[in-house]
Amino acid sequence: MASIATTQTQGNGHPKGLYVLFGTEMWERFSFYTMLAMLTLYMQDAVDGFGWSSAQATGVYSWYQMFVYFTPLLGGLIADKFLGYRNSITIGGLFFMAGHLLLAVPKNIPIFFTALVCLVVGNGFFKPNVSSMVGNLYREGSHLKDRAYLIFYMGINIGAFIAPVIAEYVQSNWGFHPAFAVAAGGMVISLLIFWIFKRHTAQADRARLGDFTKLTGDQDQKAEAVAVTTDLPPNTEDDAAAMMESVPEWKRIVALIVIFLIVIVFWMIFHQNGSTLVYWANDNTDWDVSGIISNSINPFWIIVLSLPLAWFWGFLDRRGLEPSTPAKMALGMLLTGASLLILYFAALSGGYTKPSTKVLTAGPAPGQYWVSLPPEYREANAITIQPTMIEVRRTSGDQSEIVQEEGFLATTTATETLVLNDNVRIDSADATGLTVSPAARVSPWWLVLSYLVISLGELMLSPMGLALVSKVAPIRMRGLMMGGWFAATAIGNKLTAIGKYWDIWSHAQFFLILALMAFVMAVVLFLLLRPLRKAMPGV
Repeated sequence: MASIATTQTQGNGHPKGLYVLFGTEMWERFSFYTMLAMLTLYMQDAVDGFGWSSAQATGVYSWYQMFVYFTPLLGGLIADKFLGYRNSITIGGLFFMAGHLLLAVPKNIPIFFTALVCLVVGNGFFKPNVSSMVGNLYREGSHLKDRAYLIFYMGINIGAFIAPVIAEYVQSNWGFHPAFAVAAGGMVISLLIFWIFKRHTAQADRARLGDFTKLTGDQDQKAEAVAVTTDLPPNTEDDAAAMMESVPEWKRIVALIVIFLIVIVFWMIFHQNGSTLVYWANDNTDWDVSGIISNSINPFWIIVLSLPLAWFWGFLDRRGLEPSTPAKMALGMLLTGASLLILYFAALSGGYTKPSTKVLTAGPAPGQYWVSLPPEYREANAITIQPTMIEVRRTSGDQSEIVQEEGFLATTTATETLVLNDNVRIDSADATGLTVSPAARVSPWWLVLSYLVISLGELMLSPMGLALVSKVAPIRMRGLMMGGWFAATAIGNKLTAIGKYWDIWSHAQFFLILALMAFVMAVVLFLLLRPLRKAMPGV
């Protein structure tokens, strides 16, 4: 066999298999992000979902995201050693379909968590291996490989962009459960593309790493396979290999650990896009759609900005002015902080300088409602609010218990919307209880601008970090260090649980704290640029 990468090509030199994998991944990401755009709002919805608080929904979301980023390590290993990429992708797709169909089952908590487990397993089998197959379509050193990953990455973001748009339309017209079924339909299309055109990708399936090594004589394939298990295209160029090898391994490892710590903070902030930023878009943004649609903004900007940014780096490189990879990452953290600072000013403009208010349950008598309004709202117009102990019933399976929690009893005879301190409004009481919501909403352009800035930050952090690991890690430890990258990403996603403070802190305070975290990491990275350059020459 002359080359395992010998496949039919299109007129632009890329094999047809690239476009098969483009379609496969685009529809899988459509499926994945359709669900993710709705997840936290679904858990809080009292009609279709479970009526959970934002803190409860955020907690579940953070655990789900953590496992989503841990499982590709195991899924890639199983594919390498036992199943091969094609079989692993198929298994992952079936788990994805099962998970989304289970989410379409109304209001059943055990089935809901079973669905999340299926989705985590599906992602573990599917995500790393479809990305690996893209690289396997090309000979080592091919100048087309970087461009192939750029094309592939566009497919990912097209799927991520259209998913919330469709989810918004279906959910607003028919509810959450049919929208989850649409996500399952996207996964069906993904697998159909993958199998109908399987002949174009057959040679990219490395059933066992050892067998492929025998065919090609390439001893570094395992490292390369791990290096492409992500949404973002790695940079395979390594012009400074000789300089890098002259640096002691321990220095390179310590430098990468520093980068991992920065990445933890970035992902903790960035993946607020599935929780607190959805709440902000849903409850505090002045538009006629739900927060679901906000999940389209980031992939839109990635699609728009990727090529211009690549051109800009090339422009600087030709003049010897391109920043080092660590410097780009420091700039990315600065932009991340700036994006949250934009939302901080948005919160100030809307008057969100006090903790949010939420209705807990109906009170003991007509016109009385248990609410979590702050103490300063003791009396306002026709509302009287008194501190008291709230009787809350907690149910787990067949067991039910009554607990006491401190809160406030609101009594009202109002027939119109009442405004409290220009920040909180209480809508007219109805049979289902009292509705408490912000009195003012801010322009959606605050959110669009914030996503523009953080998307630039993402492009300077995520692909740069992956390229850094593939260049800096010692070859014998490259798989382990790439695993460290994913572990750091997973930890960052777990720390998105800071969103539990969304209703405890004011929204302005929440955004400011996240912004300061990003700025601190940026400053640390800038201060470490000199030692990092010594530990990672040429990057």
